[in-house]
Amino acid sequence: MKEIRAYIQPHKLSQVTIALMEVPGFPGMTVIDCDGFGRERTEHSQDYKPFLPKKRIEILAPEHLVEKIFETVMRVAHSGNHGDGKVYIFDVLEGGRISSGERAVDLG
Repeated sequence: MKEIRAYIQPHKLSQVTIALMEVPGFPGMTVIDCDGFGRERTEHSQDYKPFLPKKRIEILAPEHLVEKIFETVMRVAHSGNHGDGKVYIFDVLEGGRISSGERAVDLG
C-alpha cells in the first residue's frame, strides 16, 4: 500500500476530485487546508508572509492504483504556472481499522 500526497491549488480541488472519482476502485481521500511556499515566493510590502494557500490531498491506495492516481492528479492539477503544486508517493508499512481492531498491510 502507498500514500499519495498532493499539494495543489485550491481552485483545482473540484476538478481533481471529479477525475479521481472516475478511477475504478478509487479508495477515497482526505483533504486538508494548508499554507506553504516553495522556490517561488510572494513579496508582501507590509507584513511579510511568503505562505500561499494550498489543498493537501492524502490518498492511501493499493499498489495497482498508485500510477493511475498519480498520473490523474498530475494531469488535472496542471495549469502550466509556477505553484501548481507537488505530488509525492510514500510507502505505507501497516495500518489499523479502529472500528474492528483489524491490523494489516493493505486495509483497502
